[in-house]
Amino acid sequence: MVLKIIKRLSIFFILLFVKFISQIFYKFEGKYIGDQDPDWTKLKLIMLINHTSLYEPLFLGVAPVNLLWLGSSRFLAPGADKTLERPIVGWFYKNLVPRMVSISRKRDHTWDNFLSQMKSDDIILIAPEGRMMRKTGLDFYGNEMSMRAGVSDIIRRLDEGKIGFIYSGGLHHVQTPGQLFPKIFKTLFLNIEVCDIKDYKESLSYLLDEGHPFKKAVVLDLEKRKDDNCPKVK
Repeated sequence: MVLKIIKRLSIFFILLFVKFISQIFYKFEGKYIGDQDPDWTKLKLIMLINHTSLYEPLFLGVAPVNLLWLGSSRFLAPGADKTLERPIVGWFYKNLVPRMVSISRKRDHTWDNFLSQMKSDDIILIAPEGRMMRKTGLDFYGNEMSMRAGVSDIIRRLDEGKIGFIYSGGLHHVQTPGQLFPKIFKTLFLNIEVCDIKDYKESLSYLLDEGHPFKKAVVLDLEKRKDDNCPKVK
């Protein structure tokens, strides 16, 4: 019990540290879509849309402290094995959330292992694209960016609570993949939407009625949300 308390406090202080550093060195610009005062304590899933940088924890600058406190014991996230194996970055991400589960970039047993670790009180963090967009607008292998269907496995297992969408304007003006140190005194652009899980599932009905399976419906919906809601940064 004592070790659990110490671990939670250490994670909470790391989250707070990132939040305050972010607020000191960056400005935030964006808006709420829908509910202007969402209940963050009801979140079960937080999705970062438009994954462009490993420095995206800077968005913690807008996270309320009560969410960070809850997350210090309840955050669960999949992390790319290549990222978690890196000495400094890997250590940081493993200590940023209480349960960071290593997965490969393929649909294999590592994803099934992540799903098996989901608990009813978890707050799951995920970037549904599954890889970062480079400056070219493509992924590391030169492929078009797209949503992965894996996030639908998570949504299917959730029956209550809320989903938080963090629509990023991108962080290439702060740090691009491969760049060691970020630029400071920049503006971070993001929009935020929180919706009920049941309402979200119901909103997919028109896609399901068109004959799309649930996985495809989620992918199509997230692609549309990305196009409609991510800030357009020049």
